[in-house]
Amino acid sequence: MRTRLDRRTFLAGSAAAATLPGLGVRARAQGTAYPNKPIKIVVGYPAGGQTDIIGRTYGDYVGRQLGQPVVVDIKAGAGGIIGAVEVKRAAPDGYTLMCTISTTMVQNRVTVKNLPYDADKDFALISLLSQVGLVMVASEKTGAKTLQEFVAYAKKADKVSMGTYAAGSTAHLIIVELNKQYGLNIEAVHYRGEAPMWTDIAGQTLDAAIGSYNAALGTLQSGRGKPIGATGLQRLSALPDTPTLVQQGAKSRLYDLVGFTCFAAPTGTPIEIIKKLSDTIVAGASDAKVQETLATFNLNPPVPYQQAQKLFAEQTPLWVEFMQGVGMKPE
Repeated sequence: MRTRLDRRTFLAGSAAAATLPGLGVRARAQGTAYPNKPIKIVVGYPAGGQTDIIGRTYGDYVGRQLGQPVVVDIKAGAGGIIGAVEVKRAAPDGYTLMCTISTTMVQNRVTVKNLPYDADKDFALISLLSQVGLVMVASEKTGAKTLQEFVAYAKKADKVSMGTYAAGSTAHLIIVELNKQYGLNIEAVHYRGEAPMWTDIAGQTLDAAIGSYNAALGTLQSGRGKPIGATGLQRLSALPDTPTLVQQGAKSRLYDLVGFTCFAAPTGTPIEIIKKLSDTIVAGASDAKVQETLATFNLNPPVPYQQAQKLFAEQTPLWVEFMQGVGMKPE
């Protein structure tokens, strides 16, 4: 009787332990090969956009490599907040992931009051794809072909405007830094997205603009805008003859920072699952379809989770400092 009672007690205790938060998830994850059912990637931005396409491209690749379907679930709205909250609340078992951008992970903490998640505590980064530098384009009317020529133009003109794709964006911060270094008074004109901004460059109603090379391509090809510099520390592969702002003498810690797209999981997801997903995503850089998507959106190949977490931890405080420095506040 004693032996049977102890065995029953042990089995009952084991079953109860399996229902505890975290422990049960980890036990199931370790007890069964991962993955053994479909994986969901939550995308917090509209269907057909950059984040959605990246999520679907990698979802297809990961699914083929791990042998389980990967479904993209669009939860767009509020600067990625809706999707982030869903992932935060999901079981940390590797079956609910998030594909999002630096706005969700960094900028929202400065611009959103009572943010319903903590990007530092609620998510574990799996991999990060940094954005290749932006291009600064001067309108044809300025006659500028380099940063220094544009600075000279800006010092002589009564009023100078430069377009950005959003207040608080990298483009906005660059204008602030240029004004500070060169003693200029460039007015930042904020748009909701890039398309109307490049239309105004082509129409010569702006003096300059900063944005992605792909979005600016039509304006560049028309000759109505001239590339005068690139952000980041390396020249854009599509514009090898256009030096970076740093190479032309621009100085600021801002130029060390990068925007990014990332994959993340709820905090508490077993490290062996994070590593498996990270290794798979990093290996995807050799896949032809993935390479095409990276080239389309000017993204660098993904880095593994250790490097992603290090980069995030180092750069986030600097982003916050720069954004607060231009008066960005929660709304």
